[in-house]
This record gives sequence, structure tokens and C-alpha cells, in this order.
Amino acid sequence: MALPTKHVLGILVDNLLKRGSVLKLSPRTTVRWAQGLSIPRGGKTVIYTGHMYQLIPAVSALAAQMAFFENSWITKFFALGRFANKFINLAWFMARTDSRETEYYNNVLRNIVQLLQAAKVDFGYLYEEEMYSGALVHDEGVDDAFKQHARRVVEVFRRNGVKSVITTDPHTTNMLRSVYPEYCENYDLEVKSYLEVLAESKVEALRPLDLDMTIHDSCVYARYEDVVMEPRRLVAKAGATISEPENAGKLTHCCGGPIESFFPGKAQAIATKRMEQLAATGANVVAMCPICLVNLKHAARSMNTDVVDISDYLVEAYCGTKLPGSPHVVSNSHQYNEVITHG
Repeated sequence: MALPTKHVLGILVDNLLKRGSVLKLSPRTTVRWAQGLSIPRGGKTVIYTGHMYQLIPAVSALAAQMAFFENSWITKFFALGRFANKFINLAWFMARTDSRETEYYNNVLRNIVQLLQAAKVDFGYLYEEEMYSGALVHDEGVDDAFKQHARRVVEVFRRNGVKSVITTDPHTTNMLRSVYPEYCENYDLEVKSYLEVLAESKVEALRPLDLDMTIHDSCVYARYEDVVMEPRRLVAKAGATISEPENAGKLTHCCGGPIESFFPGKAQAIATKRMEQLAATGANVVAMCPICLVNLKHAARSMNTDVVDISDYLVEAYCGTKLPGSPHVVSNSHQYNEVITHG
């Protein structure tokens, strides 16, 4: 018996309307990544995570649970689960996260901040006031709930005097730059991805990347936001050689998301096919989207390979440092040794 997508999606939508996010995280959890980075509070320009990287460990855990329930008799009781979720946040039970995975995705956000600081970009952060972007609900076509949520997010920006936003992932970039203007009146935020901001800056590499790299293009970045050349310019400027996979740029292949919580089997099959294309180049594989990253990482485990966030390489090249949890080991000759999987 297939998963009852109506009830699974219903739980996520109910969470968005009642709790402000599809999988509610505590404010402390969503801002933990920023500790020790000395990011000013607020300002006219802010970094906006949209809670995407913070949510991925929970989404990954939920997808694993859904894969377990797929074709199970237990799915007959999902309607009851949705009713119970109105009173008790079931996501807390269904999406218990792995601490190592959480730390890895938090480190991606730390990478991005260090890169922006190295490029001397002036920006702040809204900390506990920052809200989830609503991306998953929009992707699944629940317009009424999304519209309500988007307007609440915009009101937070306006209340804090924010004029410009630097985003950290493709889905959040797309929401704020292309989707929100359709739902929010008098919308005037300037929105750029951190990759665009870095590509436009004068930041120079401190530690050359002497390696071959294969970039998995996010469908959302490449097709909707035309962010294709920026990541390539950044890694090439840092000394890396780019090996293009089958299906790249605007013709990129889907990673299998964001359907992993609704059709886990199909999502895994799509991710496996894409990972095979990427691994065929024999180069180090990078992604720049948390949804792509988690789906491709799962597929890569069966291939004795790995895929990491592009920021892991960029922070080592442009900041000259290796953050705790970074999956790379750099020798004195700046050659990358084998990638360590953080399962």
C-alpha cells in the first residue's frame, strides 16, 4: 500500500500554519550554527537560511521513516496521525536527527558565513526571528497555506528594516526572488545567492585547489534562477579543474527531491541514477543544495563514494582553513586525500 500523500502533506501543512515550519525546530536549534561567528543582529542586509540546511537532518530522518512505512498496513492509520498532530507535534517523534549529520549541515552554514566575511561583505542575521521560507509547501502546490506563511516572513523582514537578503540555498533563493513577489504586495527585497555575491566580489583564493571537481547543478538554481556559471567561476578561480557530468547546467538531472518524504522509493531510484552519472567522471562531486546533498549522499553510500557541499571546498580555498566537521583532508601540497563519509 502506497503512502497516503494526502495525510503526509496534510501534516506538513498543518505544521506550517500552526507551528511556523513543516518540521518545527526549536529557535535554539535553528541558530546554533551561528555561535561564535560574530554576526551582527539585523541590519539592512542579512543572511537568510530559510532553515533549509537546519531542517535537512529532520527531513532525512522522516524520509527514512516513510520508506519503512511505504507499502505497510500502518499507512491506514495516517489519517489518525494527522488528527493527533494537531495537538502533539509528531515530527518530534518521527524525525529524530543524527547529531553528526546535524553538525555537518550546520558547518555548511558556517562555511558560507566565513566566505562572505572573507569577501568583506557587510551583513547581519535575524537569529531567532528568522522564519522558514515555506519552500516545501509551495513545491507541493498548497498555495493558500503558502501565501499566509510568505506574508508572515516578509513582515519579519519589514519589521527589522531589511532591504537586501543573501540566501544560502537554491530553494530559498527561488522563494524570495521569484515566488514571493507573486504572493506579497509591494514586495521590494533585493535577493542574491551567496554564490552570486561571492562571484561578484574580489575575494581571492588563499589555498589553491589542485583537484578535479564535478558539480551537480540544482534544478532550481540552473533552470529557475540562472545560477550556473557562478559556482564554476569560483572553483576555477581557486584552481580546480571542472569535469562536467552527463546532464549539466540547465539540462541537469533531478536529485530525487523534494519527494523523498512522499515517494521514498522513487526518490531513491532517481538519486541513484544521478549519482551514477556524477561518479562516472571520477572527480570529486559537489552539490550546492541541501535537498540535492542529502539525496545524493544516500545514493552514494552504495557506490563507495561521496558527495559534499561546494562550500566545503570553497572555504578551504578562499579562507585557508578547515572547519571542524569538514569532510576533507588536505596535505601540505594542497592535494585532497580521500573523502571521509560522515554517514
